[in-house]
Amino acid sequence: MSGPDFPTLYTLLGHEFAQPDLLEEALSHPSLDRRREGGRDYQRLEFLGDRVLGLIISTALYRDDPGADEGGLAVRFNTLVRRETVADAARLIGLGQHMMLGKSEARQGGRDKPAILADVCEAVIGALYLDAGLAVAEAFVLRYWSEFMVNSSRVEKDPKTQLQEFLQGRSGKPPRYKVVSREGPDHAPVFTVEVRAEGASTGAGQGGSRQEAEKASARDMLRNLGELPSV
Repeated sequence: MSGPDFPTLYTLLGHEFAQPDLLEEALSHPSLDRRREGGRDYQRLEFLGDRVLGLIISTALYRDDPGADEGGLAVRFNTLVRRETVADAARLIGLGQHMMLGKSEARQGGRDKPAILADVCEAVIGALYLDAGLAVAEAFVLRYWSEFMVNSSRVEKDPKTQLQEFLQGRSGKPPRYKVVSREGPDHAPVFTVEVRAEGASTGAGQGGSRQEAEKASARDMLRNLGELPSV
């Protein structure tokens, strides 16, 4: 592709650029080596767009869920700004077909690589912000992240994360995990882990790996603390 299809992109992005060079820069992969021609690739805009995306998402979550604590907001935020989610948004928009790649990168499937899609999407957000301000960038993000926002509220927290957030909110001190025993054959071990925290009852759990046993012990402590229903 010799250059971006601006009319189609303006429709997809919901904004007609006063500075189309910004959009072209946002879509330009480093493999083009545009610096030889006095141009730039998307890396600087991606740096900016990452921060703009974070501000928009954190503000939206703050408004959307007034009853959530900092830990709950952080879990949803991390889900919404992670590379995989941003790449999914880029696919939803159809940015892959508009990206400008070097021939080698294009042959290697660069148009569907999550890392490139995420970087370009963040660069586009940065370009929208520079060309038209925060309100336009925000409208774009909320348009394409709306479904992700809904789904993020359904993300089930890992019990270890949930326990740590609860304890940090209460005492500021993290839990301590200890392997009490390891039984069974090497191909089917059973770990027993105990978790302790200052000023809280202990928890214990078993699993086929240390990680699974730690999760079980965290879940047990959460039940003891009244943060999970008893089973």
